[in-house]
Amino acid sequence: MWELQIGGEDLYHIFNWLIIYSFLGWVWESCYVSVKQKKLVNRGFVTGPVCTIYGFGAVSVYLILKPVSGNLLWLYLGGVVVPTILEYVTAVLMENIFHTSWWDYSHNKYNFQGRVCLGASLGWGIFSVILFYGFQPVVDRIVALYSVSVGKLLVTVASFLYAVDFGMSFMSAMQIGEKLRNMDAVIDELYEYMQSTRLFKSTEELKERIGAYRGLELGTEMRRRFEARMDAMIAFGGELPLAERKAKQEELKAQIEERIAGFKSRYEQIKGHGNLFTRRITNAYPHMKSKTQVLRERRNK
Repeated sequence: MWELQIGGEDLYHIFNWLIIYSFLGWVWESCYVSVKQKKLVNRGFVTGPVCTIYGFGAVSVYLILKPVSGNLLWLYLGGVVVPTILEYVTAVLMENIFHTSWWDYSHNKYNFQGRVCLGASLGWGIFSVILFYGFQPVVDRIVALYSVSVGKLLVTVASFLYAVDFGMSFMSAMQIGEKLRNMDAVIDELYEYMQSTRLFKSTEELKERIGAYRGLELGTEMRRRFEARMDAMIAFGGELPLAERKAKQEELKAQIEERIAGFKSRYEQIKGHGNLFTRRITNAYPHMKSKTQVLRERRNK
């Protein structure tokens, strides 16, 4: 098995590269997101220190583009196209399997369905060039540091641990889709309640103001957004006629606070439900949305 050739390379080296690139991808993703969110974040689909999409992507790009690696222009262009296709296919698969969207480029210029965007694709081209002329020689030297027998043992043990981790993460990810749909239902109820207060001049204005709050991040951000919405709704009370405002202001404030508290409590309860793997994934991908919500946003755009 180890000698089986794919793209001119044997499985022994391919599996070792896959493990190393997956680990390097996890280091990059976790460090980048941790700095961005100002807290430690364990990125990746599985709990272990690997981002499989980076490992699979790097190895696939290397095997596919190796015939044109001598031509820098073709290598760059191929590095734009191949990873973009892999990223798009991965996004579609994950949305359809788990009914969730794990990343969204909708706010980036020149994006396609929010799954890929021009900026990221151009970056993949640069990464592909660096992969061939920077990373791959280093990775080859790392694999050469240990014997073939040690390498086979490493791959076998890592594969077993990954399979267990993947199985647990897969089942948890399936549960996340249902959790996000329930969280969306809470937001929909909030929308209907806010609409019933008639403090907004039009349905369009209400949709515009609450639109940014539908894909709520998990954690403290959710509390901040609800409180901001409550303040905004009370502020709109100031636009009512003076006599009506004085009569309703305190009653409205108490009512809104009570209802918002109820929404917050239900939302937090849904968010906190789940096992260790579920909570780890939702913390690692705080902008994750349900597939239903993503499709709704794409239709609106």
